[in-house]
Amino acid sequence: MDPALRFIAPETPDDLAAFRRLNWEYRDLLLSLPPEDAAVVTLAYPEAKYRAVLDAIETENRPPRGMMRLVMKDGAPVGCGTVQTFEPGTAEIKRVYIAEAARGTGAGRALMERLIADCRDLGFRRIVMDTGRVLTTAQALYDRLGFVRRGPYQDVPEIAEGRLVFYEMDLG
Repeated sequence: MDPALRFIAPETPDDLAAFRRLNWEYRDLLLSLPPEDAAVVTLAYPEAKYRAVLDAIETENRPPRGMMRLVMKDGAPVGCGTVQTFEPGTAEIKRVYIAEAARGTGAGRALMERLIADCRDLGFRRIVMDTGRVLTTAQALYDRLGFVRRGPYQDVPEIAEGRLVFYEMDLG
């Protein structure tokens, strides 16, 4: 791992503002995908709903229910990710994002390894997650980390069918 990388749970107003900014950058990235994929994001996370999700994360995703992470590189926030309780014993990893300037540096892999460790530390026995079918770099990373592809673990709107790839990791 790059020694310039570190992971923090955002607590200060500046850290929380950086966490929000990176989450909005992530949403913008998803909206820049091909129109059929961007439509899924627009349906699942219209702006007001996404703002409400971020508000809830800041209050609800605290141990033992979950964890927010900021990736810091040379003291600057360059990525984020979230662990949340999906159901008892099962965590869901969401909104994993690395800013363009930090891509290709190992920050994404290091963040995922930190989030998996957070899931273990929080006592989860299983992780579920999904990503867009067009996000092939993310899929390759999740495959290398040992996630297993599976079918949907929750209801998927018709517009999203065939546009998502679902994963699971047993921590037992």
